[in-house]
Amino acid sequence: MKAGEIYSKTMPFVWAKLLLGVATVVISAVLLGILIGIALLIGSDGAFVVMFIIWLISIGFVRFIIMHYFGYLIKAGHIAVICCAVTTGQVPDNQVVYGKNMVKERFAASNVFFAVDKLVAGAVKQIQKGIGKLGDALRFIPGMQYIAGLAQFFVELSLGYVDECCLGYTFYKKDQGAFKSAADGVVIYAQNWKVLLASAAKTMLMVISLLIAITLVLFILFGALLRAFDLPDLAVTGIALIISLLLALAIKSAFIDSFVLVRTMVAYMSVAPSTVITFDLYSKLSGISGKFRKLWEKGSQEQPVQQPMQQPAYAAAGGYGHVHTPDMVASPDTVADKPVFCGQCGAPNTHSGRFCQDCGSNMF
Repeated sequence: MKAGEIYSKTMPFVWAKLLLGVATVVISAVLLGILIGIALLIGSDGAFVVMFIIWLISIGFVRFIIMHYFGYLIKAGHIAVICCAVTTGQVPDNQVVYGKNMVKERFAASNVFFAVDKLVAGAVKQIQKGIGKLGDALRFIPGMQYIAGLAQFFVELSLGYVDECCLGYTFYKKDQGAFKSAADGVVIYAQNWKVLLASAAKTMLMVISLLIAITLVLFILFGALLRAFDLPDLAVTGIALIISLLLALAIKSAFIDSFVLVRTMVAYMSVAPSTVITFDLYSKLSGISGKFRKLWEKGSQEQPVQQPMQQPAYAAAGGYGHVHTPDMVASPDTVADKPVFCGQCGAPNTHSGRFCQDCGSNMF
């Protein structure tokens, strides 16, 4: 199923995101009216400044509560449905109920999803910073620092969609705990970062251009409307700009971000199931990112959903060993003649038994 088709068939989530965004604008406008009324009663320019500052603080709090709680849950449901559409080629009949049930099934409670989401986002950003340092060797070229800075800007914008793809992998790997699957998703991103970021960056210029255009149009409209209230010019400019930006962000979050998310997830899930990790990226990424290390540690402590927990046995430590991917389940027959590494203690095991010869954990 192509990205455009998935986007059009998951519009209920797009409209829900728009509704939340508009709700923040409406609440902000109501608060603005109340505070302007108070300032008019006081009748001084200083009162307008004070009320404007109070309004800024208030709308920041309102946006945080609405978008970072209800918005998170809608985003999670949308990701679950997109993942289903990408991997099965079909959108569930009742996609809202399906998304809600999938979020409950994978994360049990909303605070678990928040924890996973924050760790994944932090890990992806830290890893990207580590990857970005590889380009420092070219800084001696005149003007390269500006090109690199612009490229990094686009990359950071793209990350907002890549970390959501890593979360989407948790819905694909239903046989593992949420933290473990999320850690695997980050590793898959690190393995394919060039392909994934190239796909996401293609739409960044469009996103920025549309956001600027929408904001300017709304700013002109709200500015003309507010001048009818005989407010100071500075207040008109500031209020019109902020409301316009809030509404533009709501439109961007609902329509533009959703479309980019679908495109990025299609690219991600096209490589995720077939990705073969040929070395121990888990330990390397843990060294780069403390967020990833915490994510992996939490995943290691989770109880398996259907099959036992294991750390993939990659060939980094000793340059040998049978390669396993997150999609492969090891068995004694596959490792009888090759050393593997225990998923609990990391010790190498040369025997063909099921249990670690160092700590006694079940390796399979």
